[in-house]
Amino acid sequence: MSKPEDITKILVNSELAQKNLPVPQLVEKALANGEGVLTDTGAFRTTTGKYTGRSPNDKFIVDEPSVHDKINWGPINKPFSPEKFNLLYNKVLDYLKAKELYIFEGFGGKEKTYQLPIRVINEFAWHNLFIRQLLCRPTAEELDSFEPEFTILSAPGFKADPEVDGTNSEAFIIVNFAEKVVLIGGTQYAGEMKKTVFSILNYLLPQQGVLPMHCSANKGQELDVALFFGLSGTGKTTLSADPNRYLIGDDEHGWTDDGIFNFEGGCYAKCIKLSRETEPQIWDAIKFGAVLENVVIDDNKTPDYDSSELTENTRAGYPVDYIPNAILAGTGGHPNVVVFLTADAFGVLPPVAKLTKEQAMYHFLSGYTSKLAGTERGITEPQATFSTCFGAPFLPLPPVVYAKMLGEKIEKHNTSVYLVNTGWSGGPYGVGKRMNLPYTRNMVSSIIDGTLDNVDTITDDVFGLQIPISCPGVPDEVLVPRNTWQNKDEYDQQANDLAARFQENFKKFSDMPDAIKQAGPKVKATS
Repeated sequence: MSKPEDITKILVNSELAQKNLPVPQLVEKALANGEGVLTDTGAFRTTTGKYTGRSPNDKFIVDEPSVHDKINWGPINKPFSPEKFNLLYNKVLDYLKAKELYIFEGFGGKEKTYQLPIRVINEFAWHNLFIRQLLCRPTAEELDSFEPEFTILSAPGFKADPEVDGTNSEAFIIVNFAEKVVLIGGTQYAGEMKKTVFSILNYLLPQQGVLPMHCSANKGQELDVALFFGLSGTGKTTLSADPNRYLIGDDEHGWTDDGIFNFEGGCYAKCIKLSRETEPQIWDAIKFGAVLENVVIDDNKTPDYDSSELTENTRAGYPVDYIPNAILAGTGGHPNVVVFLTADAFGVLPPVAKLTKEQAMYHFLSGYTSKLAGTERGITEPQATFSTCFGAPFLPLPPVVYAKMLGEKIEKHNTSVYLVNTGWSGGPYGVGKRMNLPYTRNMVSSIIDGTLDNVDTITDDVFGLQIPISCPGVPDEVLVPRNTWQNKDEYDQQANDLAARFQENFKKFSDMPDAIKQAGPKVKATS
């Protein structure tokens, strides 16, 4: 196959290639190309066709000697042959040669010691605008000497032939670590680019002693740092955008020997049910330079954030500096608090609970949540799932690598760990209601300021979690989930059902110490 330097020669220096265009020009190009429209706030709005979420079944890693013995091969990290990759690579290259291309050069990672220089070559101007806003933007001086370590080729208009190309469908996201090239095609969903960069860093950084984390982060006036782990839709972006704290980043971070750093230069927020009242910072960030994906708009170009006509997974991408109190350096000290966010579709986990170190390791490895509608193709309502380390779709290495690093850092820095359920209360999905956001904000505030460290707790019979009996700004009855159910027998059945799922899922971690295995839920005997 052609080497990455050949890509530079063929595509970057092509007369059809436009490199590192500023935001206004990218918006102009996208509008001129008919890729979308401007809303009444100035944000660029587009649609992504049938792919309105990630396509996990279409992700691959090229199986070659340098990675063969390191990758956690399986349903998530599916192997792709070098021979098939070479053939598909050249097809994509030929396809892009005839296109007007848009090129962005930037970094994955704010911390210079560990940042990854990345060149992204896009078929669509709006994709280039998106990745420009989401990755870390270099200075003029850094651009003068920019040398990419990875190159991403994004060709959404190129559709693979599975029988010939070895893919699972017309869409494909393939990482080649040996050649340091990524191929993305057949899907217009921009989030694939962002998450591919995350996956690459998740492979590289642990080998440099850095823990990559699927979490948001913010910092207080006293420089105290809080991390929020969780899958898409559990509240990472919403809860970290706190007007009383400084935002470090909303989705992906690394934890070094010196503290944490953001992987990105932007935020990628879910928009469904967005309102100025509940999420003012995100609302105000959706302006010129921001990208709206699959948000319904009316004849006046006003977004309807309540509409899920196209998908539940409506999104806004914008640079982090659109958040007024963002830390542009994207760094912070060692976390004082770690919060595991889960959206429990069963409605049986407590809205807040403090974890022991062993419970923290158990729940980190379990990564229980619900896949929310639209975040992946085919998900139309919440589905209970276990996503190891709250980020299984993006972890190329074995889970124990990340879990061991987190456990060591929590213990070394005396970090408190809490579980917060942003899911359902009073019943399962379809019966109960989603947890009240102001209540959740009050719980998180009480975690961060240490209030809950000094509140009496009760032990949940099934999950063994320490539930505070009171929390400022939250009705006491909400804190104990069984109390919110009308039919207590149904609650007991659902709790046992979920406990059994936890136990079944954790069997794959049979090599974990007994103290961690015993930190999980116990199925309670019923009469």
